Amino acid sequence: MIAVIDYGVGNLFSLRSSLYMIGADSVVTSDPSVMERADRLILPGVGAFGDAMKKLRDSGLDRVIRTEAAKGKPVMGICLGMQLLFEKSYEYGEHEGLGLLRGSVIPMEGKIPAELKIPHIGWNALHLTRESRRFCHIGEGDCVYFVHSYYATDCEDSLIATAEYGRELTAAVEKDNVFGCQFHPEKSGAVGLNILRGFCEEDPQ
Repeated sequence: MIAVIDYGVGNLFSLRSSLYMIGADSVVTSDPSVMERADRLILPGVGAFGDAMKKLRDSGLDRVIRTEAAKGKPVMGICLGMQLLFEKSYEYGEHEGLGLLRGSVIPMEGKIPAELKIPHIGWNALHLTRESRRFCHIGEGDCVYFVHSYYATDCEDSLIATAEYGRELTAAVEKDNVFGCQFHPEKSGAVGLNILRGFCEEDPQ
């Protein structure tokens, strides 16, 4: 069973619908006991990093996520949920993240050409930087849908895919049992469904 973490941030309906389409047994929950029983966790998110981390801390779900990840349970972050996996963010100040991955989240402004619009919204091709079990159903150049103004950096040890938007931006990361997508797989058509499928399938023994 896949537990989609409900902490008041994110479009949970479209994600739950996508999981249903691939035949994954999922539940939207804020109950720690359900998260502990789940086989996998998905942390969605839209909005500001600091607000999202405050919601996780106030509910105690930050401790649950860290504990379950430390046990080796597969954890997936989507969009803001991926950014929360890192050590810190510089969105409207400096904020501590979950610290499951090394790296930080910084603004695109000043890092990409001035003529490009921020936020980065739209379809971009993935450049796969190393092999990942989670990408077993997709290939180089497959396109996914982004909506973001900040991106992860200093995360070379977990980087598995980039996308070009004036420069190469972090698109996906994976370190052991922790996986994250800056893009929205639930809005990325068949490619997105295949990425969710790769996360939800049992790992080979």
